[in-house]
Amino acid sequence: MSVKRKHYSADFKAKLVLEVLEGEKPVNEIASKYKVLPTSLKSWKKQFLENMSLAFDKSTVVKEYKDEIVILQKDNDALAKKVGNLTIEKDFLEGKLVSLASSKERKELLDTKLILSLNKQCKLLQINKSSLYYESKKPFSTDSKIKLLDAINNIYSDFPFYGYRRITKQLQKDGYNVGKKIVKKAMKYMGIEALYPKPKTTTANKEHYKYPYLLKDFRNDAGQVVIDRANKVWSTDITYIKLEKGFVYLAAIIDWHSKKILSWKLSNTMDISLVTTVLKEALLLYPKPEIFNTDQGSQYTSKAHIGILKKHDIQISMDGKGRATDNICIERFWRSIKYEEVYLNEYKNMKVLRKAIENYMIKYNSKRLHSTIDYKTPNEVYYDYINNLGFKGEKLLQSVS
Repeated sequence: MSVKRKHYSADFKAKLVLEVLEGEKPVNEIASKYKVLPTSLKSWKKQFLENMSLAFDKSTVVKEYKDEIVILQKDNDALAKKVGNLTIEKDFLEGKLVSLASSKERKELLDTKLILSLNKQCKLLQINKSSLYYESKKPFSTDSKIKLLDAINNIYSDFPFYGYRRITKQLQKDGYNVGKKIVKKAMKYMGIEALYPKPKTTTANKEHYKYPYLLKDFRNDAGQVVIDRANKVWSTDITYIKLEKGFVYLAAIIDWHSKKILSWKLSNTMDISLVTTVLKEALLLYPKPEIFNTDQGSQYTSKAHIGILKKHDIQISMDGKGRATDNICIERFWRSIKYEEVYLNEYKNMKVLRKAIENYMIKYNSKRLHSTIDYKTPNEVYYDYINNLGFKGEKLLQSVS
């Protein structure tokens, strides 16, 4: 299903990016409000963050563009002259071809294997493209396309685990005359896919280097990873949380031994800044770990994230491909927060959700007893170890955690 590309002004894009950066609404809600695609919003945010430094150093940019304009002007003059000559030659040849060949003969000259599109060939040969078919296809109107995309988005928001087959069946029940191919293509266009049985938060980048899994050396006879002290291994991951309108993303870092959540962040976009912000906060508040374990997602293999770990001389460990159990510590935490908080409540917006998660994190770290650490709280285990080593300022850390 083809959709005519829309063009948005820079002011409009900036307005939406600022609303995304405020972090109070999910991307899907903002996209629905302004009738744009969530993938476009994410792309605009990335472009904004990569170029925001230009606002403070305009001179370099202006000089660079002036030099480029001079070069382009010279190239443009040469190209204009060449194009003018080619246009004259093209018009001459087209006129001769049309006068010498009949309509039937011109149709026989069409070649679908050429790089030149069929539309362009028809135009050059002065052939009506509709005459090539016995029956023309009736296209979707713009209103019908938007209505269908909205319907798919509404079904997906209520049932994020639906794939294109079940969404197609639901659309057909709702009166839409569509097939699986159109729905599948529309979902790809919208950048959505089924989140069952586990939401896909890991998208690998083939060009990024993947580090080996270092925690296999700490497995006991039962195959379980056992870490004997705090700050030896930290682990991190990203998970989805559903709001009334769309999804948001929660990233967290956990100390493997004590189960303490060291830092966390809620965001309406899943990009590199989400994981780097959480990592920087944890390193600012606590002594660095020996090993930092992640999955092979593109956010964690990015130059920005790897650079922070290398700068602090931290060993990098990554799960094996498709092995979520390699990062079982954070996976168990996701299960806890979802069964004990998220699945029991409904959240209208990110402000309400952020407050609920903040309260849960405080309760989890300071009050929740864990059977795997002798029914102590994560804070007890973590600070017992830290204070025994005599780290300065650690009492202060405990008071603000």
